[in-house]
Amino acid sequence: MDSEKREKLMALMNNDNFSRLCNMSVVEVSEGYSKVRMDLNDSHKNFFGTVHGGAIFSLADMALGAASNSHGKLSMAINCSIHYTKAAIEGTLIAEAKEVAINPRIASYNIKIYDDLGDVVASFQGMVYRKRNDIV
Repeated sequence: MDSEKREKLMALMNNDNFSRLCNMSVVEVSEGYSKVRMDLNDSHKNFFGTVHGGAIFSLADMALGAASNSHGKLSMAINCSIHYTKAAIEGTLIAEAKEVAINPRIASYNIKIYDDLGDVVASFQGMVYRKRNDIV
């Protein structure tokens, strides 16, 4: 992915209304890879005082979107699963997505979500359907 396409994809994703609402931003993207951060605040917390599982899922989903669309073709999630391993409370979460397999129509990704200590908060697996449409 050339730098111009990378910048366009990052701008497209970082201007997403829901992502901005959740304080998420793509910080790095290359073909089949992305890193996304979410700066936590009280609005991310559930009634136990820990980060809501839906917020963590959304972060992983954004990382999936960035990595899968990094090839320049419109890609949409068709199956996702998440495994929570540690509660997050404050600070910043980082999701790192890595492509596992790709073919013309389907691709698979593993995403790890880390807290400020570098501990894994969750593991996420996602599969996308790749359309023919160019996005950048």
